Amino acid sequence: MATFHISLPGAMKDWVEGQTKTGRYDNASEYVRDLICHDQVRAGKIEAMQKRVDEAFASGIGRQSLDDIWKAASRPAGRGD
Repeated sequence: MATFHISLPGAMKDWVEGQTKTGRYDNASEYVRDLICHDQVRAGKIEAMQKRVDEAFASGIGRQSLDDIWKAASRPAGRGD
């Protein structure tokens, strides 16, 4: 595993140390790896949403009224009527 050194202000260092004392993380490295993993997941979700927005804009103007769109959005999932 590669080594990566970072500098933190005192308050952030205290925060990280506090997180390790909760018992959820064995050490600061484990906590930082968890933060990075969550950030990667978040970035992936943002990328997927942006792709959908781009596709929606590229598809042009729809024929449904706003009222029709709201009605469709409020129907339970799986109902195609």
